[in-house]
Amino acid sequence: MTDVGPLFEIETVDVRGVPTKVFKHAPQSLRDVWEGSAAHADQDYLVYEDERITFAEAHRQVRALATWMRDDGVRQGDRVAIATRNYPEWVIAFWAAQVLGATVVPLNAWWTGPELAYGLQDSGAVVLFADSERAERVAPHLAATHVRTTVLVRGANAVDGVPFDDAVAVADEPLPEVEIAADDDATIMYTSGTTGRPKGAQQTQRNFGNFLMQGAYRVTLAAMEASTPPAEARSPRPMATLVTFPLFHVG
Repeated sequence: MTDVGPLFEIETVDVRGVPTKVFKHAPQSLRDVWEGSAAHADQDYLVYEDERITFAEAHRQVRALATWMRDDGVRQGDRVAIATRNYPEWVIAFWAAQVLGATVVPLNAWWTGPELAYGLQDSGAVVLFADSERAERVAPHLAATHVRTTVLVRGANAVDGVPFDDAVAVADEPLPEVEIAADDDATIMYTSGTTGRPKGAQQTQRNFGNFLMQGAYRVTLAAMEASTPPAEARSPRPMATLVTFPLFHVG
């Protein structure tokens, strides 16, 4: 399965001076992943309490929000922070930033105001998506950060900003053309900071693309092994993949 030719072919490439085994056919970027999901059209994508958002509607919102962020001055490589509960807006903001080639900075929703401000300042985030609780906490400290625009999610009114619903109500346009490289940063996720200041860990587009391929590989391999007599199951295993996700979800 990992030899030359198949979908899960593995090759060795130079990643910032380090020879690294990767899936040759992994998505180049998360934008590629998002664009591929458009094929699901009217199927449900996000479910939150009584709300249902289809793939088609999510794509419309992402295009609109990406258009709004572009017009607000967000450029490829800029850092976009998200500090909200597990709302659908979190997901839309994530993808809108990714399709622009921006770097998403998920902030720990349990952090205090000064801690949130530290993450904003340290990452250099220029846009912040915040719900009411996070907005109230960080409001007194925003002046000490690089944030120039705050997008307010679900009733947030403690700081001046743009309501999320207004941002996704703009006329959406085709996604801007950007060249996103596999080793461009996709996210910066912060450690808990239990022994000092939290540290930002960068994940590249390649990290996410190979993680997704790893999952597809294991599903395919499990299906093959389930239909193969144990004595004949000798499929090679690929390299291990480690990906980090925040562990501080607030529902």
